[in-house]
Amino acid sequence: MKQASGFEKVAARCWNLLNEGKPFTPIFVTGTVLLFYITQWSSLVFWSSFLIGFGAILPLLVLYYNYDYPLFLRNYLWIPLIGYLLLFDHFSLTATLLAVSLYFFFTVFFWGTFYYHLRIGTSWLNFTRFWKLVLKNSDSTSGNAQEQLPKFLLIIPIWVMVVDSASSSAISIDWSRLLLFYAGIWLFSFILHRHLFDWKPEIKTSYTETVDQPITHNERVIMIVIDGMRKERFQEANTPFLDSLKKNGTEYSQMETVYPARTVVCFSSMMTGTYPFEHGIKSNMVWNQGVKVETIFDSLRKMDKTGRLLGIAHLVDAMGDDVDTVTAVMNNDVADTNIMGRARQVMKEKDPSFFTLQLIGTDQTGHARGVLYDEYIQKIEEADRLIEEYVKWLEENGYMKNTTLIVCADHGQADGIGGHGHLDEGERFVPFFMNGPTIASGKVIEDKHSLTSVAPTVSYLIGAPIPTHSRGSILTDAFDNRKKEGSQ
Repeated sequence: MKQASGFEKVAARCWNLLNEGKPFTPIFVTGTVLLFYITQWSSLVFWSSFLIGFGAILPLLVLYYNYDYPLFLRNYLWIPLIGYLLLFDHFSLTATLLAVSLYFFFTVFFWGTFYYHLRIGTSWLNFTRFWKLVLKNSDSTSGNAQEQLPKFLLIIPIWVMVVDSASSSAISIDWSRLLLFYAGIWLFSFILHRHLFDWKPEIKTSYTETVDQPITHNERVIMIVIDGMRKERFQEANTPFLDSLKKNGTEYSQMETVYPARTVVCFSSMMTGTYPFEHGIKSNMVWNQGVKVETIFDSLRKMDKTGRLLGIAHLVDAMGDDVDTVTAVMNNDVADTNIMGRARQVMKEKDPSFFTLQLIGTDQTGHARGVLYDEYIQKIEEADRLIEEYVKWLEENGYMKNTTLIVCADHGQADGIGGHGHLDEGERFVPFFMNGPTIASGKVIEDKHSLTSVAPTVSYLIGAPIPTHSRGSILTDAFDNRKKEGSQ
């Protein structure tokens, strides 16, 4: 299978500027205002007015970068817009209509149709469904219409008002009123987030405690991450092999992802054992390359052991050279099949003690077609068949001897365009189970745990040092009542 090229890695970073909601807002409003005044680009007066307008709306850009307004809080974004309409006389209907048209063109046609057709082979008619998904979407991306619309419908009219005022003496602005208006929005945002934004997962304040419980160390641990697999949809799917692994292993029924539940964030937390505030990866848009703390791969190197992560290009931004990349530009019908082929190659060539591989088909189907349709279930069932074939290949080639297998999702997916980030329904709790010679059989752990437990648990299984900043707990419950030797 083809690896991700250098161009694809750069393109993935550029796309995240438009995909992630925080950088999208300033990029979109700037582009829209420029297009609105396209006939005045030759005028120096316009450019000076444009810069004055940018300075005037900068406090709002900073505000909306700082405050997410997630899930139901996005309903409160309409209140400042109503306040603006009541306090100020200037409102450009033409600029507003242009902004709305450009937004839905970008999300529904460019992203939901053109982009997905070129990247994963989605139908040219995908827009007939995608517009409905955008309207329902609740994640932290630019495709969250209910969050993005009230933001730019406030910012753009203010920018236009300032530009028109600076260009013409016929329009005047009460700057003191505007400043008071901004102060009110900042105070409003602070109060809302201080008192209503209370559903983030609990963060452990102490580092991972070592355990004295003896264990026969595994030769290797293999973790298969079915990216974006929503838990209840997995339960509805026909997955006989994964069900067998779960039944004959230990399941964690309340395994919680991290906030924000974005792919690179979740993988970073799994590989380091800690949270975004500490490892530094807070979205798929990685500004500073590499996690700031030690990873499980670093721990393994201390013992002259190797670990590999097989995934798509943007994981390189967090995990660097420990990632074997696969291209994400391929038809989604063959994506996971090709990844499994590449997984065989990595095992043959590098024989890692810890190997994590990312299946992307389920996640991509959720984003392009929605999670509540049959296509999403079919991708989960396809993953079941591919994992069964892969495990049989591992057994035939001697890789499953004294090996623990972990199967999980990095995050779930909500309604709409398979959204994830803000921990809406369907995102927070993920499938997670382990199967192996030192893992209890037929056990279900109902206590709440976090995906930050992956790194310390893998370290414990292999006998490697726990990553220095790991805060997750070692999943010792899975080692009680161990299976008898020779059982499957």
